[in-house]
Amino acid sequence: MQSFGSIIYPFVCDFNSYLSNYILVFLLVGIGLWYSIKTRFVQVRCFGEGWRNIFSGKNQAEDDDYISITSFQALATAVSAQVGTGNIVGAAGAILTGGPGAIFWMWVIAFLGMATIYSEAVLAIETRRISKNGTILGGPAYYITTAFKSGFGKFLAGFFAVAVILACGFMGCMVQSNSIGATIHNAFGIPSPVVGAALIVLCALIFIGNVNRLASVTEKLAPLMAAIFIVGSLVVLFKRIEYIPETFAMIFRYAFEPQAIIGGSFGVAIKAAITQGVKRGLFSNEAGMGSTPHAHAQASVKTPHQQGVVAMIGVFIDTFIVLTLNALVIISTMYTADGPLASGSIPEYIAKTNLAQLAFGSVFGEHFGAVFVAVCLFFFAFTTVLSWNFFGKINALYLFGKDNPKKCVAVYSLISMLFIFIGTFVQDDLVWELQDMCNNFMVLPNVLALFALTNIVVKSALSRGTTDTKKK
Repeated sequence: MQSFGSIIYPFVCDFNSYLSNYILVFLLVGIGLWYSIKTRFVQVRCFGEGWRNIFSGKNQAEDDDYISITSFQALATAVSAQVGTGNIVGAAGAILTGGPGAIFWMWVIAFLGMATIYSEAVLAIETRRISKNGTILGGPAYYITTAFKSGFGKFLAGFFAVAVILACGFMGCMVQSNSIGATIHNAFGIPSPVVGAALIVLCALIFIGNVNRLASVTEKLAPLMAAIFIVGSLVVLFKRIEYIPETFAMIFRYAFEPQAIIGGSFGVAIKAAITQGVKRGLFSNEAGMGSTPHAHAQASVKTPHQQGVVAMIGVFIDTFIVLTLNALVIISTMYTADGPLASGSIPEYIAKTNLAQLAFGSVFGEHFGAVFVAVCLFFFAFTTVLSWNFFGKINALYLFGKDNPKKCVAVYSLISMLFIFIGTFVQDDLVWELQDMCNNFMVLPNVLALFALTNIVVKSALSRGTTDTKKK
């Protein structure tokens, strides 16, 4: 396994670098700007409405003819997918490679991504289908074929479906279990494969159920895991409060002068800061990637707009709250004057998998810091595995489930659990690069469809939604 990984690792890295540096940055920024302007900055105009809709029962559709979940449950499922290793390990990797300034570019991507994810949720509701057994089938594969009705549309939808199965159902599970295994091993000394076996058992209990079982788990775990991490982060930041102004100053300064902290020429350094911010920002909030629309398509709402504004809150929670708190903890403890990374050089014992543990450990103590991050990351990654498995399942059904959906789900779930186990002991960097590659593949057809269906989204955003979803 290690030998094979060392062979393909350089190829995957080069391929991802090309996509991230020359295609992905422009697509994500472009679609975010496009919808921000076209919707008259719906992420600003309707920000308060989004928060109100999360808990507002009046937006609930009164349908009994299909299996759906509440708007809050859909958000919890989406946030469970968004808030994962990207917030802890991904943010740490972005800071190590691109400097503290990478966080600024994550914020930019997230702000624009709020408009992007609004469009994804609206289109997911508009184009969803109801199967014979009452199950909702919705997501980019369905709105891609709405955007492009020819054979080209079927090809793009099929390409996306394969990419999402690999990215979320298979490679994504490897990333999550890899990070869980590494952090729990650091904290408790438990071998990673043992952790992987335990994960399989826990996940199997959820995989065999429908979306209601998933939603009942995520609506309880998502708020709990976020609250625990937020409280722990605030304790650290309170202890390091004198360094908070310097921390924010570094984020803004090194967003435009990254060579001062990570070395190299200005061009190379700024490229590293931006691309790391974009790449890890995408993996963190998933706006434009096409994953979370699968969750939002399940919501029982009266109009697509109502779920669109709720979807925006998911990006805000993911990036501007959870990821930002983690970044502030890392920078205020590791990059300030008394931190081990103040000079910009990275000691050998520091890696993206343990940077957050070291940061929290500098205040909580080495052991408790490692335990705290391990527990938080377990919950983050576990719920992400659950949500991502569901996203992949929707696409497996789209491709292979027309004749025998039960058999399709069973085979898909078994393969997914195998990848969860494999992820606990394969090469860490290769796992992340394979995940990035599959994410990139998802973005391409999804963004093409988003551009093509602009009129539907703009009509929803400017009219604040008038289409009754009962007819879908």
